[in-house]
Amino acid sequence: MSSSDMKIITVIGSGLIGRSWAMVFVSGGYSVKIYDNQPGQSANAITEIRKQLEELEEARMLRGDLTCKQQLCLLSSYEDLAQALEGAFFVQECVFEQLEVKQSVFQDVERLAGKEVILSSSTSCLVPSKVFSTVQNRTRCLVSHPVNPPYYVKLVELVPHPETAAAVMDATHSLMTKVGQAPVRLTKEIDGFALNRVQAAIIAESWRLVQDGVISVKDIDLVMSEGLGMRYAFIGPMETMHLNAPAGLEDYMKRYGEGIQRILTSFGPVPDFSGSEGAKSIVNEMCELIPNDQQHLSARLERRDQLLMGLAKLKKEH
Repeated sequence: MSSSDMKIITVIGSGLIGRSWAMVFVSGGYSVKIYDNQPGQSANAITEIRKQLEELEEARMLRGDLTCKQQLCLLSSYEDLAQALEGAFFVQECVFEQLEVKQSVFQDVERLAGKEVILSSSTSCLVPSKVFSTVQNRTRCLVSHPVNPPYYVKLVELVPHPETAAAVMDATHSLMTKVGQAPVRLTKEIDGFALNRVQAAIIAESWRLVQDGVISVKDIDLVMSEGLGMRYAFIGPMETMHLNAPAGLEDYMKRYGEGIQRILTSFGPVPDFSGSEGAKSIVNEMCELIPNDQQHLSARLERRDQLLMGLAKLKKEH
């Protein structure tokens, strides 16, 4: 496939993640075909994307070099999978997080798509060897796991199937970089990938600390938002340690490694996140801070996205 042909991307699924991927890809100048097997959903997705892109342009936060109008011209909607796949060099699947559904989708896609088309899944918790088990040519398959919301949080985890070709990983990394994302490569598949494993460790210890009466829900969130998160928004844990000792990482571990090991051995078992009295108490405490009705949750989501938009702008400037 020549470089001139590599301009069309098919997004399968028109929900939140599908719409977000479409916005990211058109910001990089790619034509995006949105497919959804539910009548009217892909067209509705473009209507929603139009609204978001117009708001982003007004706020001067539109990504890419193209105007809102130019980006919208790159979008099209389809209810026929064969038509949606025609001419595509890359497919990004964004359907429900159900293994059987994803396997069925990729079985249909392989039958209709060209042999050189890269098949990518947005799954957040299913390993590639399971997602692509029904695909015959698995050398062109990988997971490209975004972080919600992908338009503001640019990380993408690229996770290979055991048979994924190196050229496919390279091409996907190049594509994600070109559209302004921040791709990271995992060298092999693992349950939870990297981001969710780190996130799970934070969630588990935060939950244990609240459940054991050490700290409140409000204050453990402040530990992250006003403490660790302030640094981690710009540098990761490895660089943080490297900078926190006079002679770098090795020096840091000589000074603090024993203490870290002592703390780690004191961690309790995996918490019961539902059903127990402790879990109910944590949920109630959270809901006292932010009620779980649609009005309050929507307001906080909007606030989150506005703050992420501002942080993305700050990171871009530095």
